[in-house]
Amino acid sequence: MSGRIRVGLVGIGNCFSGLIQGIEYYRQNPSQKVIGIIHEKLAGYGIHDIDFVCGFDVGENKVGKKINDAIYEYPNMVNWIPKEQMPKTDGIVHESPILDGVGLWVENRVKPIKSTKTNEELAVEIKQKLKETGTEILVSYLPVGSDKVTEFWAQICLDTGIAFVNCIPSFIASDEVWAKKFEEKNIPCIGDDIKGQVGATIVHRTLAKLCNDRGTKIEKTYQINVGGNTDFLNMKEQERLVSKKISKTESVQSQLDQRLDDDQIYVGPSDFIPFLGNTKLMFMRIEGRQWANIPYNMEVRLDVDDKANSAGIVIDAIRLAKIALDRGVGGPIKPASAYLMKHPIEQTSDVEAKTACERFVSGD
Repeated sequence: MSGRIRVGLVGIGNCFSGLIQGIEYYRQNPSQKVIGIIHEKLAGYGIHDIDFVCGFDVGENKVGKKINDAIYEYPNMVNWIPKEQMPKTDGIVHESPILDGVGLWVENRVKPIKSTKTNEELAVEIKQKLKETGTEILVSYLPVGSDKVTEFWAQICLDTGIAFVNCIPSFIASDEVWAKKFEEKNIPCIGDDIKGQVGATIVHRTLAKLCNDRGTKIEKTYQINVGGNTDFLNMKEQERLVSKKISKTESVQSQLDQRLDDDQIYVGPSDFIPFLGNTKLMFMRIEGRQWANIPYNMEVRLDVDDKANSAGIVIDAIRLAKIALDRGVGGPIKPASAYLMKHPIEQTSDVEAKTACERFVSGD
């Protein structure tokens, strides 16, 4: 199949900025091999077949602007393509309801717009904008802890027949009640909580599975993450981290034959270090025992650009959601969710998930 993919974005922050600037990077450098994705083409769809037709945000400095301008507004930090070299788009950033989408620590940075509209009025306007722009897929890049506003957008997708890609750990595609709603309306959804290309969780779960499959006994493990962008500042608010810790912890636990006791595993964001910017540092340790009860341990330090890590995965999620739409497949797209997300409705190994994903693309 081929054609254009019309995508709307919720949350015009660093993640989306890295996504759209990365696409432009490859457009400006056609000799560069496209890396960071499953395949350059998925059922005929390439990365340049995606049109970002509308956006939604709460920042007063983003609402009302063209998408190509809004991605450079504070507190965004991604600047891979100079602003003057970024092609103009027709897509406009429209107002989103705030609900629980702005945490205490980031309010001064985001500076949310002072809305004069009720959430019900905004919902009517949003549905109209989605219809006018022909949006097929909605990608949620909301901040961690935005449970109520995530449910708002999930319902918008149900009401409009638009596929939903949920990149954050507010459980929709992995929640039985919400999953059933998408199944009943035959609308695709992929989620929840994006698993980076070579991120903290994918590295941790891969090494944990290696130790498990090689017959060792893992006794305890931790994963600590620090960074300097708005995501990490937002996560200083501990109340917003409940689902994030569940998502990251279960992603690792799912790879073990025998679950670790809760007090023997720690996986989660730890602190905000401003000068790191979009750099994310992960520190991981696994302790266990081998033959003859002899102890072993390993430590890993991972240094990655958080937004490059996310963007290639979302490119695949968008194209897989489009394939599902083309084929009339609704509900949670299980192979895509298992391969691309930390908290899918069904966990599998990453090798199995990739195989299932490619079989889904081929139509098997």
